Amino acid sequence: MDVVTKPSLSPGRVDELVALSGDLKGELVAFAQGPRYARRLDAVLDEAADRHGFLDETTAVAAIDHFALQHRLSDGSTVVERFAERRRPALSPEERAMVLGWRDVVEGIFEVRRGGALHNLLDDLVYEVRSTMGPRALRALRPGMFTVARLVPLHPDTDVRLVSGHLTTYPRGDGPELARAAAQAVAADPRLLCRNPELLRQGWETQAAARADFVELFGTDLLVLPPAEARERLREYHRRRLAKIPGGAGGVSLDELSALPEGLRDADTVAVYFDETEGLCYYADFGLLDDLFTRPSSAGLAVLRRYLDDESVSPAVVQRLVRRHPDTADTVFRKLLRKPAFTWEADGEALLRRRKKSHYAREPLPGFTPVGSRLAELLRGPGK
Repeated sequence: MDVVTKPSLSPGRVDELVALSGDLKGELVAFAQGPRYARRLDAVLDEAADRHGFLDETTAVAAIDHFALQHRLSDGSTVVERFAERRRPALSPEERAMVLGWRDVVEGIFEVRRGGALHNLLDDLVYEVRSTMGPRALRALRPGMFTVARLVPLHPDTDVRLVSGHLTTYPRGDGPELARAAAQAVAADPRLLCRNPELLRQGWETQAAARADFVELFGTDLLVLPPAEARERLREYHRRRLAKIPGGAGGVSLDELSALPEGLRDADTVAVYFDETEGLCYYADFGLLDDLFTRPSSAGLAVLRRYLDDESVSPAVVQRLVRRHPDTADTVFRKLLRKPAFTWEADGEALLRRRKKSHYAREPLPGFTPVGSRLAELLRGPGK
C-alpha cells in the first residue's frame, strides 16, 4: 500500500488552490446546469433515478458531477472541456490545467485513516484529501469509518485530491459488506488496477502462472471441444489451480468456476483459449471455423465473418487461428474478402486493426484482478 503524496507545495499554497478550486467548481456546475445542456442533464438525472429507484440529493449531486466531468457529449468532448474553452474571462494557464485535471476522477470505497487520509479499497492507494467546503466538511470522518466518494486532482504539482460532490459515510461495522462491494467492482472493471503498478504487476504474474498451469495440463493453450467435455476439462483445470491457492477461490464453487458463459452451452463446439494477454477466453462454433481451413464451406466462412465483425471477439483468437493453419490462411481470407492479392503476412494486421478498433484503442489489462492487503483482510473477516 502506497501513500499518494508528493508535497511540493506549501500548506498555505494548497489552501489557496483549494479556495480557487471551489470558485471554479461552482462556475463549472452552473455551466453544466445551464440551458445549453438542460435536456442532456435531465436525461442523466432520469437515468440515475431509475438506477436507484429515487433521486435524493446525494444521487443528484453525484450524477451532476459525473455529467460535468466525465459524460461524453455528441462530439466526444466533455462539459468541463467546453467550460475550459469558453469561460470568460479566459482561464489562466494554471487555472486551465487545474480544471482539465478534474477529468481524472478516482471513484472508490475508502477507509478513513489517521489525519483524514483516505485508503481506497479498490486500488489499495492512500489519498490525502481536501474539501472546497473547508476543513469542517471532513471533520465527520473518523479513523476506521468508511466513505464512498469521488476525488479529483487539486493541482498538477501535488497529489492532494479534492472531494468532488458528496461524501457518503458508513460506520466501521459496515466494513465487510463494503469490502464485498469493492471486490465486485474490481472484478468487473480491471482498469481500477491501473493506478497501482504493484497490483497490476501481480495481476499479470497471476495470469501468467495460471496460463502455464493450463498449458502444462493440456499440452496446448487452445482446446476445441463439445460444451459438456469443455466443462469437464475446465473442472479438471480449476481443481488443479485451487489446490495451489491458499484459501481457495473465496467462496466461489468449482461448478461456478467451470461454467461456460451463457450462449455457449448449446454450441456445437467451444474453443477454450488461454491467451497471454487476453487471459482465458471462450468462443462458440470454433470447430466449424477450424475445419474451414482444411475443408472450405460457406458455413465456415460465415463464422469467420462473424468473428471479424463481432467487437467482443478478440483479435488474438483470429491470430491464433492463423498460426494454427499457416499454409491455408491466405486462401481462406482471399475467398472471404474477395481480394485475390491478400496475404496474411502483409495485410492481416491492418485487417484486424480496421475490424477490431476498440481492442487496439485500449490498454491491455490482465484478466486476474488481485486485491490489496487491507481489502483481503476485510473479506476474510476478523481473526481469520
